Amino acid sequence: MDSHKPACCSASRNTTQSVHLTPAHEAQSVKPSIDQGNKVQMILLPGGKFLMGTDDLEGFPADGEGPVREIMVKPFYIDPCTVTNIEFKRFIDDTGYKTEAETFGWSFVFHLFVSEATAMKVKNSAQQTPWWWAVEGADWRHPDGPDSGIEDRLDHPVIHLSWNDAMAYCGWAGKRLPTEAEWEFAARGGLVQKRYPWGDELKQGGRHNCNIWQGKFPVKNNASDGYEGTAPVRSFDPNGYGLYNVSGNVWEWCSDWFSSTYHIQGTSDNPVGPSSGDSKVLRGGSYLCHKSYCNRYRVAARSKNTPDSSTGNIGFRCAADAD
Repeated sequence: MDSHKPACCSASRNTTQSVHLTPAHEAQSVKPSIDQGNKVQMILLPGGKFLMGTDDLEGFPADGEGPVREIMVKPFYIDPCTVTNIEFKRFIDDTGYKTEAETFGWSFVFHLFVSEATAMKVKNSAQQTPWWWAVEGADWRHPDGPDSGIEDRLDHPVIHLSWNDAMAYCGWAGKRLPTEAEWEFAARGGLVQKRYPWGDELKQGGRHNCNIWQGKFPVKNNASDGYEGTAPVRSFDPNGYGLYNVSGNVWEWCSDWFSSTYHIQGTSDNPVGPSSGDSKVLRGGSYLCHKSYCNRYRVAARSKNTPDSSTGNIGFRCAADAD
């Protein structure tokens, strides 16, 4: 595998061919939720030392997955699931917030999900990942294009959200995005240096443990795990800490700026990443990840995207301080 290939599950707004871009989305003032600071349903993790990263031969060294290093994280709360469509709708109903996909007027949709009628109007795709189509009218309410909806996906992860959108939601909910170190600590579920949240084997007894691609990417998905696109957020068994779908389903935004080298010289005590950058960290892989191209559903795998980018397989879960 070419470790320099972009993740199959990621496309940024600056990789399209001849896509008309509107001005950058301006920050919106969002009033805090009435439940600000409410940690009901969140999982309290004790923190402590753990071995972060991997030297796995299946990994992508150019992504900065290694070397394995000892990291300390403070106690923190984290959501057991990614934010759902129904939860995000409550935020929108309360605040009137407009997502960046809505502001730009388009977002990236995986080509197999676009209807024939919408496909006839698509003129652009991501340059290095042509299976990502820039679809006008695609957003969190219309995940596959303007003629789609979320009525039958209310318990699925909300998608087509940029990092900036995720931050706006967190601010309203009185929460925050997890740091990359917190995310990996939580995703490992107490296991030490295992490839996946459940162990080293992708399947256990022939049983699927996550929502990823089966078949020939990007033209045929056998969906033997039961899902072609997103799955409900509580699908499959949780890990040892009670977190669902930290491998596959949707990529999850973290708070850190992305660097492939920062961690080699950065602090090992509750690290928060570089002070600046051009892309934010994504973790966990998605329903489009496949070993033949994007083997990034492993716990230590990393990806990135620009803070204003949105696709049909990026979501987020919230964290909070344990103060």
